[in-house]
Amino acid sequence: MSQDLFCSFVQMKKVDFIVIGCGLASISFCEVLKANNKTFMVFDDASQQSSIVAAGLYNPVILKRFSEVWKAQVQLDIALPSYAKIENELNVKVDYQHSIFRRFNSIEEQNLWFTASDKPSLEPFLSTDIKQNNNKYIDAPFGLGEVLHAGRVDTKHLISAYKKDLSSKDSMREERFHYDKLNIGDSDVSYKSIIAKHIIFAEGFGVKQNPYFNHIPLNGTKGEVLTIKAPDLKLDSALKSSVFIVSIGDDLYKVGATYEWTDKTNTPTENAKEELISKLKTFITCDFEVIDHSAGIRPTTGDRRPLVGVHPEHDNLYVLNGLGSRGVMIGPYVAQKLFNFIEKNIELDTEIDINRFEN
Repeated sequence: MSQDLFCSFVQMKKVDFIVIGCGLASISFCEVLKANNKTFMVFDDASQQSSIVAAGLYNPVILKRFSEVWKAQVQLDIALPSYAKIENELNVKVDYQHSIFRRFNSIEEQNLWFTASDKPSLEPFLSTDIKQNNNKYIDAPFGLGEVLHAGRVDTKHLISAYKKDLSSKDSMREERFHYDKLNIGDSDVSYKSIIAKHIIFAEGFGVKQNPYFNHIPLNGTKGEVLTIKAPDLKLDSALKSSVFIVSIGDDLYKVGATYEWTDKTNTPTENAKEELISKLKTFITCDFEVIDHSAGIRPTTGDRRPLVGVHPEHDNLYVLNGLGSRGVMIGPYVAQKLFNFIEKNIELDTEIDINRFEN
């Protein structure tokens, strides 16, 4: 008996939403659904690695230019309580709040830091005290600038725990979603044995295979990250220079990340590994061992804003994508925006609406 015929004999399960993907965007949206007593079913085949590979830093400052991340305070005000709620409900630890230190390359960079810290939007995030480096294995003769209200979410642990919880509640299907089996009606959608009012595609770079939303201008940027073991380093926060290095405990550190615009595979490369090691050695002087090397495709856009909105012909199909390298911070914010658009008819901000590219 075929799967489709079999499904016709079983009782259809009704939910409010079907959600495709289980990365940072999807989890953020599921949290909004739970807060509003909406039922849902998640489909995920683990084909997209970006959220898992990510170091998970949340940082309100663009450290290359000493400028504010778009809507940084608003994003943090929504994101941090969201992760605290997940930690409480799932009895896990995923949010590690700590400073991020920017290594200065010159006196000129110190002066630029002080200038930036005078701006009202950056004043809450930039310490005006230049930190002197006391770690003999870090080369930082011009000192360090401290970014406040920053930290790291253990995205791998978050996603694993979240999937496990969803599965235990029969709200998760760990399988590939077949677009050709989606039936779209006027007031609902159905897929196999699931009927829903709406479907949300939050599949990251996988949207390129999605016949309903593969037209959106998602670029996709490959990023590679190393995990190293450095027993002598004793760094308990995050440090940004030509690359970042962030402590993940037990003398282990994430080092990254690269940016590659042509290779769209999740396969780690030797060139990226050598690039990261070479840059790391410009400011870290202790011995270290590379114990892991991973890669993923970030869902990026040309204007560095998310892609959120409704299908031009089907008003029960939606997309939540384009979170780029800042998914930890921006995910909960845009998830709430999309929910308000669907359930409360609150228009999306032009900056995130997929229709912004039509003008």
